Amino acid sequence: MTEWFKGDEITYQVSGCLVGKVLVAQTATGVCAVLLGDSELELVDELRSRTAGAELRAGCDPTGSGPTAAAAVVQLICNPAEEVALQLDIRGTAFQQKVWQQLREIPCGSTMSYSQVATAVGRPTAARAVAGACAANPIAVVIPCHRVIAADGTMGGYRWGIERKRRLLQAEQSV
Repeated sequence: MTEWFKGDEITYQVSGCLVGKVLVAQTATGVCAVLLGDSELELVDELRSRTAGAELRAGCDPTGSGPTAAAAVVQLICNPAEEVALQLDIRGTAFQQKVWQQLREIPCGSTMSYSQVATAVGRPTAARAVAGACAANPIAVVIPCHRVIAADGTMGGYRWGIERKRRLLQAEQSV
């Protein structure tokens, strides 16, 4: 377990959405987590484990300006083709950062295989490592790891459940 957030104050909100519950958390720098699940308790527990050493506080957008980050993420889930501008606080290894940046470049309604992502980040034999980076992605939907599928065109895995992945992809392909 890393302590990337040790000493940080993290504010979070939980909302309902198309795929169940969504928790959106942010530091003073930006959104640091978007987690999907079935219950608020499950999501807060996951946030706590991902942000060891941070001070967690339920509440609204700490900037107090405009719609909350949680509202923006719910809007993105409902209308995936719309652009949502969110400041992000992305913490991970250098390889994870490269993978997550590549995922953000996959257009809405499109997919790439794990091996295609590996090739795109300059590590063509690292498909399994790409899968690991996708599983470690702390910012679901905004960093669209659901757009990565198996080489044979099947869904592959998804950290938050294959049915959520299917629903997210269906919503994107319908726009």
